[in-house]
Amino acid sequence: MKKQDAQSIGEIIDRVLKEQNLDLKLDETRLIKAWNSLLGEQVASYTTKLYIQRGVLYVHLSSSVLRSELSMCRNMLMDRLNKQVGRQIITNIIFR
Repeated sequence: MKKQDAQSIGEIIDRVLKEQNLDLKLDETRLIKAWNSLLGEQVASYTTKLYIQRGVLYVHLSSSVLRSELSMCRNMLMDRLNKQVGRQIITNIIFR
C-alpha cells in the first residue's frame, strides 16, 4: 500500500459498517442511548421499554401522565434525538 492510499482506521470502520448495513443499527442504538441522557434520570426511571421498528421509536412508559406530557412534545423530541445521532433515524414516536 502506497502512502497516498493510506486510510485512517475510522474511514475503514465506517466503510465496513456501511458495506455490511450495520451503520443504521449502530445509529439506532446510539439514539436509544440518547433517550436517557436527553430526558434525564426521572423520565428514564418511568421508561420500561424502548425500541425502533421501521423508523418508529416505541416508548413504553409506566406513567400515563408522563405519556401524555411527552406526546405533546413528540416533534421536538424526534428532532433532538435525530440531531443527537447526526441524521434522521426516526420519523415518529409512539408512546405506550
